[in-house]
Amino acid sequence: MPRIKKGKRGSNRPGNLGVKNGVKAESGASDDELNSDVVSHYSSARTSASVVEEGTGGEQVDEQTAQEETEDKLKQCIDNLMDKSAKTRLAGLESLRQAFSSRVLCDFLSERRLTISDCLERSLKKSSAEEQAAAATVFALLCIQLGGGDEAEEGFKMLRPVLTSLLMDTSASIAARQSCARALGMCCYVSAAEDGEDLVKSLALLESVFMSSYANREGALPTAKPGGPGLHGAALQAWALLVTLCPPSKLTLLLDQHLPKLQECLQSNDVNYRIAVGETIALLVELGRDVDEQFEVEDSEGLCQCLKSLATDGNKHRAKNDRRKQRSIFREVLHYIENEDFTEETIRFGVESVYIDSWVRRRIYDAFKEIMESGVRHHLQFNSLLRDIFGLGPPLILDTAVRGNKISRFEKHLFNSAAFKARTKQRSKVRDKRADVM
Repeated sequence: MPRIKKGKRGSNRPGNLGVKNGVKAESGASDDELNSDVVSHYSSARTSASVVEEGTGGEQVDEQTAQEETEDKLKQCIDNLMDKSAKTRLAGLESLRQAFSSRVLCDFLSERRLTISDCLERSLKKSSAEEQAAAATVFALLCIQLGGGDEAEEGFKMLRPVLTSLLMDTSASIAARQSCARALGMCCYVSAAEDGEDLVKSLALLESVFMSSYANREGALPTAKPGGPGLHGAALQAWALLVTLCPPSKLTLLLDQHLPKLQECLQSNDVNYRIAVGETIALLVELGRDVDEQFEVEDSEGLCQCLKSLATDGNKHRAKNDRRKQRSIFREVLHYIENEDFTEETIRFGVESVYIDSWVRRRIYDAFKEIMESGVRHHLQFNSLLRDIFGLGPPLILDTAVRGNKISRFEKHLFNSAAFKARTKQRSKVRDKRADVM
């Protein structure tokens, strides 16, 4: 399995096994008894092997045969990336996107990563906007599949110049540039070298994109070009993801540079960009408070007043769904800025759960969800990289007895209390392990 780098993507809170709100345990099994029945494994082959092909009438297919059929289809998709027909190449990219999102295929892809990377590079350089956008997304998925080790790092160094060139090309499609911004952020997040050079370069590149939305010296926001807010939002969110990797000295500089400017961007006319800005402000404040308990936002009274206005916005010229979404997000941002109150969210998959209990964890989870869509829950179950990032441990196999057990509400309360107390300590330890080289 590819090497996973340490000290870069720590977890603030572990996952929870077999918990559902309000459900009492059906047996008196203790945590130790439950854990003794859990067998950890690292192989991703089992996931891709148990594929039942359409048209079999639900009959059980031999695992080895199913795996071979799946791999044959993937090989054909890879071959399609080299076809002369743009339609065939695009179909191949879409099939790979679906496969990479829904299954863990690291063993299969490790042997073919150079071929796939070469095909993606050609698609990014010489193709239509739609193919460029699809190729950037598939490359991000490839890095996730490779597990953030040396292989993913090598692929990132190979394609970063192409992603950079396309992202900065003002004549290129907005959709392609947005996809490149997300891919650049995700690929750097999972595979950047520990020396921090790739991280610093990627941060600066993304900054150069969204900073064009900042107010001028007179405090006036620039007139947005068609598609501009969407591109700026994608670059800002990718940048925010990478900021979670920064050591304290770099964080301090970023907070001083960007927080005041981002506050001005809350007046943007684009609702989605306003929301991206609000979430990024909350994330930066959270990181600032992690570094310094006495951290204060400059002009916090003015910021809170602006957030209150957005949290109660009732302008009729805005769509109802936009108003509802904006009010919900900015209520959360305001509550956190004023009271450090974060609305916890629980993501369930299989018999496990992940707690989204901070703006950092929300940005990380949302970034993976944007790339993998509905497949993110499958990867939380079986992808070692995601399980490492969210503190879930190795992938699990549960026997029948464990599936029948539920953890009681009291046991869940004990688990949550212990995890909550450990959260702040864990954050500090993770940052201390990173060399402060920036």
